[in-house]
Amino acid sequence: MGSSYAIQLCSVCVDICEACAAECGKHSNNEHCRECAEICKQCADACRKMLVS
Repeated sequence: MGSSYAIQLCSVCVDICEACAAECGKHSNNEHCRECAEICKQCADACRKMLVS
């Protein structure tokens, strides 16, 4: 937080986590993929919150 790269880092993290959640969401019949998709969504949300802090 507060570094000169915080905004860029959080933005990239949001993109990566959303992409991972979307891909794992395609395999919702697999428990591991369901869990991964949910965790990635939570990570993206946390990174978005850091962008506005």
